[in-house]
Amino acid sequence: MSFEEFKPLNEKSLVDYIKATPALSSRIGDKYEELVIKEVGDGNLNFVFIVAGSTGSLVIKQALPYIRCIGESWPMTKERAYFEATTLRKHGALSPDHVPEVYHFDRTMALIGMRYLEPPHIILRKGLVAGIEYPFLAEHMSDYMAKTLFFTSLLYHDTTEHRRAVTEFCGNVELCRLTEQVVFSDPYRVSTFNRWTSPFLDDDAKAVREDSTLKLEIAELKSMFCERAQALIHGDLHTGSVMVTQDSTQVIDPEFSFYGPMGFDIGAYLGNLILAFFAQDGHAAEGNDRKDYKKWILRTIEQTWNLFNKKFVALWDQNKDGAGEAYLADIYNNVEVLKLVRENYMRNLLHDSLGFGAAKMIRRIVGVAHVEDFESIEEDKRRAVCERNALEFAKMLLKERRKFKSIGEVVSAIQQQS
Repeated sequence: MSFEEFKPLNEKSLVDYIKATPALSSRIGDKYEELVIKEVGDGNLNFVFIVAGSTGSLVIKQALPYIRCIGESWPMTKERAYFEATTLRKHGALSPDHVPEVYHFDRTMALIGMRYLEPPHIILRKGLVAGIEYPFLAEHMSDYMAKTLFFTSLLYHDTTEHRRAVTEFCGNVELCRLTEQVVFSDPYRVSTFNRWTSPFLDDDAKAVREDSTLKLEIAELKSMFCERAQALIHGDLHTGSVMVTQDSTQVIDPEFSFYGPMGFDIGAYLGNLILAFFAQDGHAAEGNDRKDYKKWILRTIEQTWNLFNKKFVALWDQNKDGAGEAYLADIYNNVEVLKLVRENYMRNLLHDSLGFGAAKMIRRIVGVAHVEDFESIEEDKRRAVCERNALEFAKMLLKERRKFKSIGEVVSAIQQQS
């Protein structure tokens, strides 16, 4: 079988593909009759196959030229696989402990072969729904975000290298446009794609569409998303894009990656943790009120930002005499000036993160794609109460994000809303 032009793979043709690809066949041994292949792509966009052999295993991910959950009526470039593979490799080099290794990439077939994150790895969102605590989550995610964002920014690169890198990722325009639509546009207008827990949230969804202050704020964030090439961001860093065990944290699925605002990654992640917090009352049961677990989520939110802040500033300090051209060493050579610059930078980054996080929360409640945290609450009325609390908090956060001086103040505000 020839693989010189794109064709969607199935279990049978995938075996032929692996046989023809040494980088993959070497990982699983040559006993093809013993291969166990399972298609697990429960996402919106791609085929994902787990391939297990007698001597090893791997994951094959193939992008389709349309949005899988909608069908061929919504075309989508399969070139996104190129950006995903490139980002996995770049981020993997910067944070090898928290990004799965890429074994093979085939641009024609829009196919990535990579490390299989074996059980007990599960999607973080599923762990949060189940009420599982992960003691190293804040440590690991702060490490991943600090390294991937710092080392792809002008704090580390010169402007020539940065512009070259920005240009490379400008091609991921379709997925950026998808984000622009579903995060920054659709929730604030009547759209056939929007849905919510009706009829309980009908008035809430209408209120979002009619809130002028909210629209002014979301316009500012959309502008930043479209125009600010700050670092190579994951682009879709929610709790469904992280796989975890008690001592392992792995970031997957960076197909939305491009050079954008750092706060979009940080905010997406923290915003999804806040959604998980507000969903907990819907999962409470007799003998397990989830109160201690809610406290753990809030601690994790606070620790994640504080550790990120500390690690990011430490990287900045270690590299302040390097090639980075954002703040040239012979200009910012005064300790006090550098201190002011950093405080201003990190304060703005916190506010950006809070804004983007709030926007991501809103779209998950009244937009097209919802989250299992809420969707798995079976009773509509109970789910709607949780969603309304999250939505009210998100609206406040989007409008008033600049008043918060620390993540601790944000956590206090979350507690007041719940």
